[in-house]
Amino acid sequence: MKAATEKLTQHKDWIDPRALEIIKDLQSHNHTTYLVGGCIRDLLLNIKPKDFDIATMAKPQEVKKAVPRSYIIGKRFKLVLAKRGLEMFEIATFRKDVNTGPARSNQDENLETTSDEDTATPIWDDNTFGNPEEDAQRRDFTVNGLFYDPFKEDLIDYVGGLQDLRQRTIRMIGEPLDRLVEDPIRILRAIRLAHKIKFPIEEKLLLSIQQTSEALVQTALPRRREEYLKFLRVDDPSLPFLQAYDLGILKYTLPSLHNLLSYNDLADVFIHKLKHLYRIPVNSDNPLELFAHLTLAYIRTNIEPNPMRFLSFNELKNHDDLNLFMKTELGMFNHEQDTLLRALQSYKQLYNYNEVERRGERRQLAFLQHDSFPLGLSLARREGVLNDQTWTFWMDLYQQNFKKILEHPSTNSKRRGARKKSGR
Repeated sequence: MKAATEKLTQHKDWIDPRALEIIKDLQSHNHTTYLVGGCIRDLLLNIKPKDFDIATMAKPQEVKKAVPRSYIIGKRFKLVLAKRGLEMFEIATFRKDVNTGPARSNQDENLETTSDEDTATPIWDDNTFGNPEEDAQRRDFTVNGLFYDPFKEDLIDYVGGLQDLRQRTIRMIGEPLDRLVEDPIRILRAIRLAHKIKFPIEEKLLLSIQQTSEALVQTALPRRREEYLKFLRVDDPSLPFLQAYDLGILKYTLPSLHNLLSYNDLADVFIHKLKHLYRIPVNSDNPLELFAHLTLAYIRTNIEPNPMRFLSFNELKNHDDLNLFMKTELGMFNHEQDTLLRALQSYKQLYNYNEVERRGERRQLAFLQHDSFPLGLSLARREGVLNDQTWTFWMDLYQQNFKKILEHPSTNSKRRGARKKSGR
């Protein structure tokens, strides 16, 4: 424990000062308050955290009074968000588990889990507050169950998280089978966490995952979508999908991908293509950019392997299998699907840049302003459709028109805005 605390102290400059300010505000009102979950795990693994979640004894209304520029969200599961610049910090009151059955569907709740990508817990119809130890028992994996007071420099471990960090193991808090039945999304979360921090999943948890994976069918698609996006943020996105296939999960959640991976030749093509597309990391939190590369690997494996056979928007839009994969399985939104398909349609114009060069300035600008242009340019470059000369042409043209592009939103954006105003 002492060595771990010393490591946290050494990395204190990695803790966002705005999170420290919020903790100080709450502690100054005599509310026990800690940093919790994934940020503590990452600090102990010498990983600079991106998110800092805060847990406190203060009730939501008390948090709102103690922390400036904060507001309460959630109907069934009340949380407080504190806005600091462009960032939002989540402050949750310690809770205890009063669950007696599976978590309900949470598709319609405005915020149903904690925002930290590793410590989110399922939601039942309760706001039953508890103490830190009770709150720790509600969390998912032991390595995410650590609390830290950055001012007293106290590291608190109620669940054996430090031992599992030392042993490099992903272990469920509590009985794995029961916890996965409570919330099957933990299945996807376990796989993603294992590949994010490169820890193996403990054997009992692996067996429970295989026994309960069919229950994922009953979970809300938006929740599965979020976990797929997190799969796509790990160093090698092919690995969590492959493990999900090996554990028999994809046949329930992504049957199109399961069927593809069931054929060795197609599986090899898909994995090679996905690794090739992600050879340059996708440094973006934009869901469209993350989904685009996975979907393109699927298209190149299952529909059209040749990127130089330029596909039309309608050709892809009317492809039943592709639509099923994007909309029903991945949970991509309609505008995401359309922007991706138009980006692939733009390959022809991007490749034949001489034709675009001969056009007038107005038509060139219209092409550059379209939502799909940056994505199409990126995908075409990654696929090798554009040589250095063509790439340079587009980059120069984009830079020359950058101010005009910012001044005039794309036609596509205007249409979406009009539909929103009219209620369509």
